[in-house]
Amino acid sequence: MKVSGFTFLRNGTLLGYPYIESLKSLLSVCDEVVVAVGKSDDDTLERVRSIGDARIRVIETTWNEDMKDRGYVYAQQKMIAQFNCSGDWAFYLEGDEVIHEEDAVKIRAAMEKHLANPEVEALVFDYHHFYGCPDLVAKSPAWYRRAPRIIRNTIRSWAPDGLFWVVMHQNKRGRYPNAALVGCPIYHYGHVRSSEKMNEKIRQVSRYWNHTPKAHVYNQIDASILQPFHGKHPAIVQPWFQDYAELVFTADPQYRLSKREKRHRWQMKVEKLLGRDLTKKHYRLVAA
Repeated sequence: MKVSGFTFLRNGTLLGYPYIESLKSLLSVCDEVVVAVGKSDDDTLERVRSIGDARIRVIETTWNEDMKDRGYVYAQQKMIAQFNCSGDWAFYLEGDEVIHEEDAVKIRAAMEKHLANPEVEALVFDYHHFYGCPDLVAKSPAWYRRAPRIIRNTIRSWAPDGLFWVVMHQNKRGRYPNAALVGCPIYHYGHVRSSEKMNEKIRQVSRYWNHTPKAHVYNQIDASILQPFHGKHPAIVQPWFQDYAELVFTADPQYRLSKREKRHRWQMKVEKLLGRDLTKKHYRLVAA
């Protein structure tokens, strides 16, 4: 079995991504890692190459600055990397996501387990979405609880955005992939980067969504969705916390809920009553 990892990056240092930590964690699972690096205003390309691992293959790209439709430029860059993967499986990890070193064997074993079963087209991870500081995780319908991150590399799939895949079956309308659970989480750190880096990220990427950038303030959130994290962070990301992350968080007690947050509170009550996860899923479970 050969496993390809892939991702895309641009201005990773400028925007405060733990992308070097992300890539090194991906190397713990993959036989090759394809990285589409967009023309940047910082040292992203040089830092990726400086990892010095022969399994990393860099593809230099130029982003379409006129593509402003719902972040589709991310899908384009994601697919440039995926189309250059040569493994049986293709493992997509974003630049602010990290694999725990204790889960590497389990992830590889899940791919081995389902390799000979063509019904399983993708593998799905649970998620830890850290918010405000590394000690808190966000849990509400606003934060996807599971997502497919590994796709079988022998099927016709494409990405309408950075988050999920569509499988084209018999030239008919696309569908979400049939999937199995990996049984471990991905650690998502995009919302613990420094406030300065977060606002620079919003300023730069808003144009790809045709949005007017708005300043982001971490404490402006429904604090009831934040829960203490009692687990152990991946070892590789812990030095990054000291240099690039917000370490202390206090919610604004005067914060007024948005209509969307009020709706999510109601939805969580219904979920608790029914014992069901009512959030949107970009996959269909077909195996354990």
